[in-house]
Formats: sequence, C-alpha cells, structure tokens
Amino acid sequence: MNVLVVDVGGTHVKLLATGQSEPRKFVSGPTLTAEQMVAGAKEVARDWNYDVVAIGYPGPVLHGRPIAEPHNLVPGWVGFDYQAALGRPVKVINDAAMQALGSYEGGKMLFLGLGTGLGSTMIVEGIVEPMELGHLPYRKRTYEDYVGLRGLERVGEKKWRRYVADVVARLIAALEPDDVVLGGGNFKKLKKLPAGCRAGDNDNAFLGGFRLWEEAGDGNHSTRAKIGSR
Repeated sequence: MNVLVVDVGGTHVKLLATGQSEPRKFVSGPTLTAEQMVAGAKEVARDWNYDVVAIGYPGPVLHGRPIAEPHNLVPGWVGFDYQAALGRPVKVINDAAMQALGSYEGGKMLFLGLGTGLGSTMIVEGIVEPMELGHLPYRKRTYEDYVGLRGLERVGEKKWRRYVADVVARLIAALEPDDVVLGGGNFKKLKKLPAGCRAGDNDNAFLGGFRLWEEAGDGNHSTRAKIGSR
C-alpha cells in the first residue's frame, strides 16, 4: 500500500509518498483554504502513485475528523470531505501528533513543535494523546503567543529562546515525561536544547504518516504507535 503524507503547516504544505526520497512542498499562508490545500496537494503529487492519504492537520482532531478550525489558517476545514476531494481513503491526525508518532521510541514521550504555533502531543506506552497546550494561559497571553512564530517575531530570537526554555521546563515539571522531543520549523533557532530534551526531525512527520496507515489505528485520540515501522 502506497501512502501519500500531507503535512499542513502555517507557511508550507509538505508532501512525501511511499518510495520517494525527496519531499515536495508549496506555500500555504493564512489565507489557505481546505479546497486550495487539496488542489495543491494533487498537483504537487500528480506523478506519484499512492493508494491512501495521511493528513497532518494544524488543529484538534477527533475520530479522524477536524473538530476546530486552525488558528493560523482561514475557516472551512471542519466538515470538509477530504476523502471525496482527494479520491482516496484518508486518515487525518493532528500535525504535532503525526510528527510525534514518527519521533516515538517508547515510554512516555512529550513532543513540542515550535512552528507557527506550539504543537504538543504526549505518547504514553504507544498511545497517542494529542493536546492543545499552546493555547493555555502564559504571562499576559498564551504559550503559543510567546514561543510560536508571533512571539519570535515580536521579541526577537534572544528573548524567544528564554521563553522556550521556561515553557519547556514548566511543561516537563507538570507532565513528567520520560523523553522530550523538540521539533517544528523553528526549533533549529535554539542555540542549545533545553535540559532533558532531544532534537526531532521535521521529516519524522512523514514517518508518522506512514505509521498511521501501517498500524490498525484510526488516526484519532487513541492511535497506537507502531515502533520501528517505516
């Protein structure tokens, strides 16, 4: 079974299919609609063979369906029929959960994605638990407002790094994970990783999408990680 993985981000939509070595991407941005995402994905992957699709969605997902609109894209994603539009069976999972699934090595892992917002997922003994920690209150705003792209642009890299270190320490203290993975488009701007963390790889999102179809999960809150799959 050939899988097309579509990772929907706030700045780009990235794609990779089974048997391909080089991901492809196209620009997303705050005006991207679900229809435009699907059209772009079909165009970019037009010469790839795939039987099924895994979509990493930048928002909450329950039972394989988005249940809230993305914070960094226009509305219209909830209720959209991705399977009909793509013409293939589709599994949708939160984008941070998809990258976490590809990063998981066992135990109790916390994944934090430093991107347009703050993605967050726990995996406990193979069970994926997507979370929305980025929208919890922090200082005068939310975690996402300080360690996401808006915070980076507002305060600059030096202060942003201090906020990242503080937020990561708070979340580790609260959640007590065995393993902490930092990923997302901006984590490479850190001069050093916070204590107790390891670096993720954005390409792990693709591995997570492949794992989503290789394991008999349904792409939602109870997805079970399949360790070592590719």
